[in-house]
Amino acid sequence: MIKHLKILEFAISSLWRRKFKNLGIIFVFSLIIFVLSSILLLTYSFKKEAIAVLEGAPELIVQRISAGRHALMPVEYMKKVEKIPGVGAVIPRLWGYYYDISTGGNYTVMAEYRGLKDLLNIMEGTFTGEKGTCLIGKGISDARFAVIGSIIPIIGSDGKVRRLKTVGIFTDESRIITNDLIIITPEDFRDIFNLPENMVTDIVVQVYNPTEVDNIARKIKQILPDTRPITKNEILRTYDTLFDWRSGMVLTMFLGAILAFIILAWDKATGLSAEERHEIGILKSIGWETSDVMELKFWEGLVISSLSFLTGLIGGYIHIFFFGASVFSPALKGWSVIFPEFHLMPYINPYQIVVLLFMTVIPYMAATIVPSWKAAITDPDVVMRG
Repeated sequence: MIKHLKILEFAISSLWRRKFKNLGIIFVFSLIIFVLSSILLLTYSFKKEAIAVLEGAPELIVQRISAGRHALMPVEYMKKVEKIPGVGAVIPRLWGYYYDISTGGNYTVMAEYRGLKDLLNIMEGTFTGEKGTCLIGKGISDARFAVIGSIIPIIGSDGKVRRLKTVGIFTDESRIITNDLIIITPEDFRDIFNLPENMVTDIVVQVYNPTEVDNIARKIKQILPDTRPITKNEILRTYDTLFDWRSGMVLTMFLGAILAFIILAWDKATGLSAEERHEIGILKSIGWETSDVMELKFWEGLVISSLSFLTGLIGGYIHIFFFGASVFSPALKGWSVIFPEFHLMPYINPYQIVVLLFMTVIPYMAATIVPSWKAAITDPDVVMRG
């Protein structure tokens, strides 16, 4: 045991003698781990947040499509859907987007409906459904410095200003769902957006048997060919594919950095420097066994790769969960960045970390040990002569 500790001590002193070269290797290695771990952590966190958001989402949503775009739906469509066997309640929804000039943010405005009952339990205050009142997300509250009792001015489609009284603010626990959300009464929604009484934004369809959701969706499409039924599973698959594609795109952007690491590993694998060969020759000549030299190089590679891996991984974690992933989030979120910003919950997939470890640390270790082994089995005199 003492022998191994002494070899480890010698390995650290040997690394310190070539500190500038090794610090350069650690910097490049850490940068690669930082990039890869940041992308993996951010993508996985986005997927987990999407699953959390959709956990309470309706199993089936039906929207009307006109010229390939989402259009308002006549309330008569609800009666046709209700007649389909297996369909429970059909709930109309009113929602849209509002651009706030004062903050430069896009807010989601939604009218209260039956499906929001669970959401209304995660707020401060009380929403009674009184006209002229609203609930706001924590992000809107922070952006407008609003508290319960504050007035939120909303400019309607007719150019007139509506003054809504804040009666509730959603809590931080629901931030990913409600951060940019404003909930108002259906009467206020129709007044602000000038929406006719016989039109809704879309409808939520409750299905008695969850296994029949796809069949119900097909029947709705047959009865109402200008609609698009959207199931929860389709949304989940879309998010999963979207973030996988975007993470691949970001990896492609940093392909140059990844190639730099490959070149670094290749340089280590193709041979040792004259100084390193000379050191191995001296160690062999003073009685070191080949196994001792191999252990020395093992410790050197382990120290550099472990330090680089931990530095890059911790840096990626801090970058994603403390600084909002400022480098990569625009590429993964897309052009429609959520405003105001929210902070991701720290989700970590151990499998991804282990795979990253084996794809970076193990190749570097091998690239360090193999040329050292070739030099260690060679006669010391030949090694020192070069």
